[in-house]
Amino acid sequence: MGCVRSNNEDMVLAYDKFVRSEVYQTEFLTENTDRFVIAVADGMGGHNAGEVASADALENLQFFINDLPKNLSSVEFNEMIMVWLDSVNKMIASKGLVNPSMSDMGTTLVGIIYYNKKYYWVNCGDSRLYRYRNGQLLQLSTDHSLNTANGEKKHTNIITNCIGAGCKTSYIDMYEFTDEFLEGDTYLLCSDGLNDMIKDEEIAQLMADGANANQLCEAAIVAGGFDNVSVCVFSIL
Repeated sequence: MGCVRSNNEDMVLAYDKFVRSEVYQTEFLTENTDRFVIAVADGMGGHNAGEVASADALENLQFFINDLPKNLSSVEFNEMIMVWLDSVNKMIASKGLVNPSMSDMGTTLVGIIYYNKKYYWVNCGDSRLYRYRNGQLLQLSTDHSLNTANGEKKHTNIITNCIGAGCKTSYIDMYEFTDEFLEGDTYLLCSDGLNDMIKDEEIAQLMADGANANQLCEAAIVAGGFDNVSVCVFSIL
C-alpha cells in the first residue's frame, strides 16, 4: 500500500499464489506443468470495489487457462483469450448491477502466460511489462492511456482501456514471444505505482544492483508512494 490511499486495490498472481500487500517468492520448472499465469492487476473503483475487480480478473483468468483443452494452436488460443475478455467484462459488470457500490469497478491486467510450450504476454490498461536483458530495460507492453494516444511518452493516470469500469470496447494486446524467451532474462510486471514514481533509468539501475520485487516497491514508496505499488520479478534460470 502506498502513502496516500487507505487500501490496496492491486493484486498479483505469482504462478500458484494470489498476492496482495505481502512478499512471496517461488521457483518452478516448466517441465512440471503445461500452463501457468504470472500477472499483475491494478483495480479501480469507489467503495474499495477496485480490489474486487482485480481479484476477480486474476482468479477468473487462472481458472480459464487451467480449464482450456490441450494443444490449441496459437490462433485458437488467441481467440479463446478474446472469449475470456468478453466473459470477464460481463461478469464484472453484472456485479455492479447487483451491488451499486461496485458499479463501474474495473482493473488493468498485464501478464505472461505459458501454454502448450509457448509463451505469450497480454496487456489491457497501463500496468507494464518490462524485459531486463544484458543490463538493458525494455518496456514490452504499450500503455493504453491518453498520453500514448496523443503520441506522448510520459505516463498519465487517464487510461483508455481496461477490464470492466463500464468500458464497452475493451481490447487486449497479445503477443507470442517464445523465441524471444531466453535464459538469463528477467521480466518485470508492475502496476503504475512503480513507474509513476521511478523513471525507467532508475528501475534499470535497481535491477542491475539485484533488487527484488519488494525492494522495487520500497523504492517507489520512498519516492513518494502516491499510489499502491505491486511488482513481480520473474527470472529465467
